[in-house]
Amino acid sequence: MTFRRRTGLCALLLLAASVLAILQFLPLPERLHNTPYATLMLDQNGRMLDARIAADQQWRFVPVGKVPDKYRQALLNFEDKRFPWHPGVDPVAIGRAAWLNMKAGRVVSGGSTLTMQLARLLRDDPPRTLTEKAREAALAFQLEWHFSKEEILGHYASRAPFGGNTVGLRAAAWRYFQREPDALSWAEAALLAVLPNAPSWIHPGRNRERLKQKRDRLLVSLHGEGQLTDRDLQLALLEPLPPPPPALPALAPHLMNTLEKAGHGKLLQTTLDAALQQRVVALTQQHGERLEREGVHNLSVVVIDHQQQQTRAYVGNVTHGNAAEYGAAVDIAASPRSTGSILKPLLYGLMLDGGQLLPQTLIPDLPTNYGGFSPENHDHSYRGVVPAHEALSQSLNIPAVRMLREYGGGRFHSTLQRMGMSTLFRPAEDYGLTLILGGAEGRLDEITAIYARLMAAASGRIPQPLTVLRDQPPKSNPPYMLTPGAAWLTQQALREVARPGTARQWRQFSSSQPIAWKTGTSYGLRDAWAVGSNGRYTVGVWAGNGNGEPAPSLGGAATAAPLMLDVFSLLGPSPWPEPPLSELKTVQVCKDNGFLAGGQCQTREQWAPRLSHFQTVTPHHLRIHLDRNGQRVHSGCEAVAAMQHRDWFVLPPAQAWFYRRHHPDYRPLPAWRQDCVAGALSLQSEPPMALVYPHAGSAIYIPTELNGTLGRAVFRAVHQSSSATLYWHLDDRFLGKTRHFHEKAIVADPGWHTLTLVDDQGFRLRQRFKVLGR
Repeated sequence: MTFRRRTGLCALLLLAASVLAILQFLPLPERLHNTPYATLMLDQNGRMLDARIAADQQWRFVPVGKVPDKYRQALLNFEDKRFPWHPGVDPVAIGRAAWLNMKAGRVVSGGSTLTMQLARLLRDDPPRTLTEKAREAALAFQLEWHFSKEEILGHYASRAPFGGNTVGLRAAAWRYFQREPDALSWAEAALLAVLPNAPSWIHPGRNRERLKQKRDRLLVSLHGEGQLTDRDLQLALLEPLPPPPPALPALAPHLMNTLEKAGHGKLLQTTLDAALQQRVVALTQQHGERLEREGVHNLSVVVIDHQQQQTRAYVGNVTHGNAAEYGAAVDIAASPRSTGSILKPLLYGLMLDGGQLLPQTLIPDLPTNYGGFSPENHDHSYRGVVPAHEALSQSLNIPAVRMLREYGGGRFHSTLQRMGMSTLFRPAEDYGLTLILGGAEGRLDEITAIYARLMAAASGRIPQPLTVLRDQPPKSNPPYMLTPGAAWLTQQALREVARPGTARQWRQFSSSQPIAWKTGTSYGLRDAWAVGSNGRYTVGVWAGNGNGEPAPSLGGAATAAPLMLDVFSLLGPSPWPEPPLSELKTVQVCKDNGFLAGGQCQTREQWAPRLSHFQTVTPHHLRIHLDRNGQRVHSGCEAVAAMQHRDWFVLPPAQAWFYRRHHPDYRPLPAWRQDCVAGALSLQSEPPMALVYPHAGSAIYIPTELNGTLGRAVFRAVHQSSSATLYWHLDDRFLGKTRHFHEKAIVADPGWHTLTLVDDQGFRLRQRFKVLGR
């Protein structure tokens, strides 16, 4: 080879290498990687729930993964038939364009390929000059070097203009046809193929007929290529152009914000049901209008299909009143709010599983003080004792606090975290016993999810983490939940919750749809909750004011529950799950108190969780001995042969005193016969009396009167016998006696004191208490 030829070849190779280096290393336009997208949220069936415009005020959705075949065929037929084969620039198209332009004496064709059009879009549509055309061609070569034909087609489809501020195939398909691109008909695909050529023609006006003619010519051409059958062509030509695009739906804006902030991207494919979401939003709006007149301005609703463990409706916040003042933009369903009594069913179920109670087990309901914390029931009354399932269904605070003290606050705290409560960020001791009454905060979406898993467990299904996004990968550690037996017994107790309205109305409702539900109201009337389940759905409702402002009429049963029950009416009835018999066992318990029978009571069968080990034998049944007149005797004062033996239901004095108010049939123990009293003092370990206030070891404050003197504290005692006389002593100083009603106003200096009570039969009660200094 001659030197000249070698030099020419080297130059040619050098030129080729330079071109390849330019193609490889010259930076691509930034817009390929920094395109702002609008947010699109879809329901479980691919219907639009909500959308938010991109940062540059364009409706540009996340590109489709693969350009649908109908649109692909239409686009290539109309714009670039040799797209699969050319390297970015089509010499045939350029030659044809040059001939047409020369023949017409003006520019009538640009000869641009789809790759060159993409290059133009990436360069913000610069003026159409020969210089710019050359730059487009160079960038087209570079794009072809870096991307496959399918990738180039996808980039073009996601950036093409479709009229106004609608950009990209997915946005155009939703804007004009309300569906995803892969669901477009031939006529719709053809229209979107020709529209970027004249995007202003989509709007109503004289050009719409020309647009239809362009679409129809493309359809005929596709038919000629064998893409459409004769029947397909006839039907496609009959399709009208779309009307002016309707406003995009805004059914779940708060959920969209929350998911977007959590980093789930700009295409949110959820498990919601758009039709149900729309109806729940409308229903929430109706209730919001009513509640606004009562000073309640915010509502939030979550609906979960607990059979599938998927969210079906999510109303983050419906606000009536001043939007800024009441936080209309806040997703209250995902915001921490005081829980009120909404956690009580979980404690009940945990204690069932732990063998610490049975549904009928009596729980004390007395004036209670733990280190200065004195819980009160909502009706400010006491029942002495109450079955555990009734304490739950009536949402009694004092039994719940006593149950938590027995179960353990730290243990309950950690279990709630394992169940899915992310809001318990403080140590358990910071919450103390107030944890069960609203001392902590919870999120509506998390609380509703816990109730949904509870119902799933009661139905015999393995509770799974809740999903709100389709195809969301499951968490590796499923949340802790109750056993099916405990969950089912808990739901049975919640079915007893009294419903608002007249008894007749709700008897009719109950017969058509069984619902297990619970309400909660936070301290200070700031948060109202209602969460319940039927056989398929779990519905959670929160009501209150976003700014924390209290409302005098606020209450779980009166404010949140009516909306929850109306949502269930929308959902329709669902069969209640059968008891999971393989997860339950029967135990013999006393009819009177629900403890295990010890041979001294009438019994009944009671279900319990299969793996629980409740072992407490009745502490309330006593075998006593009576003479023929019905007075109590013992072997020291009466012959055994002359005695009558009875099994007696006996509550401690304080419990009995309150219990008799609600149970007139309760029979106190018979009095000792007079000649048996002396011996009875050594036989009876517990005195027949109790001090209701103050509690043993408690500290009280005695106020100072207006004249500066020390005031008085009213002490209160009860006795098993309504006719007993009590003699009061403070630090061995006699204060006086009481009969029937045992109350005494006492003056005491700061410090520790001992109160002694003696009844007319000689039984004695001593109790220490402390008076706080002024």
